[in-house]
Amino acid sequence: MPLAVIPARYASVRFPGKPLALISGKPMVQHVVERCLEAKTFDRVVVATDDERIAAVVRGFGGEVAMTSPACASGTDRVAEVARALGLGADEVVVNVQGDEPALHPQALWALGRAFEDASVGMATLVRPLRDDERANPNVVKAVLDEAGRALYFSRADLPFQRDAGAAIARWGHVGIYGYRASTLARLATLPPTALEQTEALEQLRALGHGIALTCVKTTHGSAAVDRPEDVPHAEAALLGLPKTYPP
Repeated sequence: MPLAVIPARYASVRFPGKPLALISGKPMVQHVVERCLEAKTFDRVVVATDDERIAAVVRGFGGEVAMTSPACASGTDRVAEVARALGLGADEVVVNVQGDEPALHPQALWALGRAFEDASVGMATLVRPLRDDERANPNVVKAVLDEAGRALYFSRADLPFQRDAGAAIARWGHVGIYGYRASTLARLATLPPTALEQTEALEQLRALGHGIALTCVKTTHGSAAVDRPEDVPHAEAALLGLPKTYPP
């Protein structure tokens, strides 16, 4: 079964101390750990942090912590450091579960973990149907898929462009949770940023830019990420509709 790693940092320009923000009476990082456990797809869930305040809270509710270097430039780097420290085999699977996703649906995590039953999958992520009212929103990342369900491109722009009126095309929004084979994660952590990644400010474009195939797992469940304090009520509302385990 895959390993879930939740990168959590205290410093945030828009929301300092975000992993410890209370969501329905619990620290946000505790909710993320609970969503991973409810998915029934991980044999281990680890919070990766360089901050002792976060580590103390996680240990307080019985979670597992891995202390990582403050020099980690991204969540991916933090997850890769944990994978190296644990000595994972090349084919073992690590899922990077964002620490600001307290209301992830367990079915989405379960489906992402299942993708790696196909031995050819080295990296996978989640996509969900895009609403028409999200097409012009640059904060909602769009995914363009090939016929086999692999990512062709991600963008903040309204893609694909439809030149002529005609048959409707499936449009997908990206849910920023990733799974990797340990070997793919180790390679990704050594690769330099690409021009497209920097232009769009989308880290997943680094994988595509360096030729790493990215399988897109389709789910009907979206995200209720907490980027700012005003996002907390939305996340609390999303929590009310979640099952406590998946599969039921």
